Amino acid sequence: MEDKRIKKTKKNLKSTLIAMLNQMSFEQITITELCRQSDTSRITFYKHYNDKYALADEIFQDYLKAGMEIYERRQQQNNHRNDIVTGYCNMLDSIFEVYYGNYDFFRHTNPEENPHLAFSFYKLVLDTVEMHTDRIRRNLNLRYTPKQIAGFLCYGILGFINESHKEKVPRDEILRGAREILVRVLRSENVIR
Repeated sequence: MEDKRIKKTKKNLKSTLIAMLNQMSFEQITITELCRQSDTSRITFYKHYNDKYALADEIFQDYLKAGMEIYERRQQQNNHRNDIVTGYCNMLDSIFEVYYGNYDFFRHTNPEENPHLAFSFYKLVLDTVEMHTDRIRRNLNLRYTPKQIAGFLCYGILGFINESHKEKVPRDEILRGAREILVRVLRSENVIR
């Protein structure tokens, strides 16, 4: 268990990084400026992180942990029979809840604005969906590999979300549309034999 002072320092660095993303791209952020704005010494920063990428990775890991907790709770609440479609919808809902619950950070994961953050976010979602699909594969005969299915679903859903934001589609419509597409793809028998 981490010391309270360490937790406080890390929380401060994370919130400062997120605030700085409102002013500049991730690539423009320097450790010197991050430390200045967070009132943290560079020595202290480097005790906890190798670089700003490690700090960003820890932010993503924090959100992954929160998302997995939400997903497990949803599975217990509404998927007692382990229905594949419900499981994927619970995953989508969990991603949306974390994404929009922390939109002050995730709005900066646009590929045109911050390619590194966009790639890190995509990779995290892809790996999570792939793990979920791999667990499903143990009980079902899938037409494609977990990596192929996860890639198709993630590129499609994240593309749908990004394009919807550009078109200023309301959040609830984005979720409804993404869910509808996901359910139709999964029920089409193109994924499961």
